Amino acid sequence: MMISQIGYSKAIELLRQASTPMGFVASVQDHDNYQRVWTRDGVVNGLAALMSGDKDLIQTFGNTLKTIFDHQHPSGFIPSNVAADGKISYGGTVGRADNPSWAIIGLCQYTSSTMDDLLSRNYERQVEKCFSVMEAWEFNGKHLLYVPQSGDWADEYIQHGYILFDQLLRIWALRLAAAIYKRIEWREKAERIMTVVRNNFWNNSEPSALYAPNLKHQLALAPSAYWFLGFNPSRIYRYFDLQANSLALLLDVGDESQNKAVIGYIRQLTQHSKAIVPSFYPAIDTADWEMTELESNYAYSFRNKPNEFHNGGLWPVWNGFLAAALKRKNEDLLAKLVVERIHQANGRSSWEMNECFHGKTCENIGVPRCTWSAGGAIIGEQSLAGTAIIAGDIQT
Repeated sequence: MMISQIGYSKAIELLRQASTPMGFVASVQDHDNYQRVWTRDGVVNGLAALMSGDKDLIQTFGNTLKTIFDHQHPSGFIPSNVAADGKISYGGTVGRADNPSWAIIGLCQYTSSTMDDLLSRNYERQVEKCFSVMEAWEFNGKHLLYVPQSGDWADEYIQHGYILFDQLLRIWALRLAAAIYKRIEWREKAERIMTVVRNNFWNNSEPSALYAPNLKHQLALAPSAYWFLGFNPSRIYRYFDLQANSLALLLDVGDESQNKAVIGYIRQLTQHSKAIVPSFYPAIDTADWEMTELESNYAYSFRNKPNEFHNGGLWPVWNGFLAAALKRKNEDLLAKLVVERIHQANGRSSWEMNECFHGKTCENIGVPRCTWSAGGAIIGEQSLAGTAIIAGDIQT
């Protein structure tokens, strides 16, 4: 049996093991707080379930969405995770700015794929509150979310400010919700955010279109081959962000030349290594001044050594989204290579399906039996087979 068949079968099996009456848990092993229903992980696994067509997994996704929205905070923000005993976490030191978008993306994808609008009708008010709280998180009415450090999936990394990944998730959520709920104002908001993104996250912007004056001099140090990670009042982040650039391809943010540059850079990374693509590249080294920011930012133990965890580590989940994006751009051979490498990573240690892997040695360094590593494999395989993630396309 080919590795793709084995890998896909193993991934489906893990999601079945992770299915509970409350939804998908982040890991089937009792490690820290991973045996809880997480908004982010649960939606990613739910997208995989929808793409797989497995009725039992799709039902688990429905339960995941109920758990997420039933525990929304009165202010509008969405839980980071919910435990079996009902204990709710809305984040650690800070909340999670990406979770409202993930929740909406999951709900709308579920509605569109199943043709069952019961959940979307029941939770319309909760969706409105999600968009309301994200509007408040702009702080200045200029269409970009301000994300605190530790405020999204890379919660032990250095980024904070106007982070591209979170802007793109919000665009995606607005597009999908506009289609499901027939709300023209949400479509228009997505278009306004998209204009700001295009003008401020690529290093060729006209000065008159820049978000703030500080970007004029900061762009001198910005990368020019890909969409940059983000910016704040003091800096532009130079690191390649796999998640943001995959979403940029998936959501048709760039023009042909920009897409070509991004895909070219990704192809170089795949040629540089025989492993999956790092989530952030290059890794911050011990001699870099930014290591000081990393060293104290952890919840249980320091995991961001060079080429580990968020700091240059390899994550199958985001490579699954990369494969989907490459397939969308008709880069079939490169997408196939990425999916093969996802299976190779997941297959280490008798199909342990670890959370992440060392960026140089490829050794397992994360939480074992991590369900969104399985989700990434399913998303990648189904994308190759022609099952597309719903991007919620709008005319621009």
